Amino acid sequence: MNKVVQPYIEHFTKDGDRWDALAFTYYENVSLQNVLIAANRDLFPAFSVPAVLPAGLLLKIPLLEKRATVSDNLLPFWKRGMSI
Repeated sequence: MNKVVQPYIEHFTKDGDRWDALAFTYYENVSLQNVLIAANRDLFPAFSVPAVLPAGLLLKIPLLEKRATVSDNLLPFWKRGMSI
């Protein structure tokens, strides 16, 4: 049985990184920026989360389980990332 040792990946910010852009990059969904903010809440004082992030921060990007969509089921197995 495989055990998850680190349920997130790390991202070093660059000048101009934004929560919504990072959510799109990692999750393909800008509305999931709240997941990123919650995972990194310890980096900022209460009620002071910047929209534009400074360079050099180490962010935790939680790994999320991708939900299958109807279109995913229509793809051949080799395009779904599944094995036989």
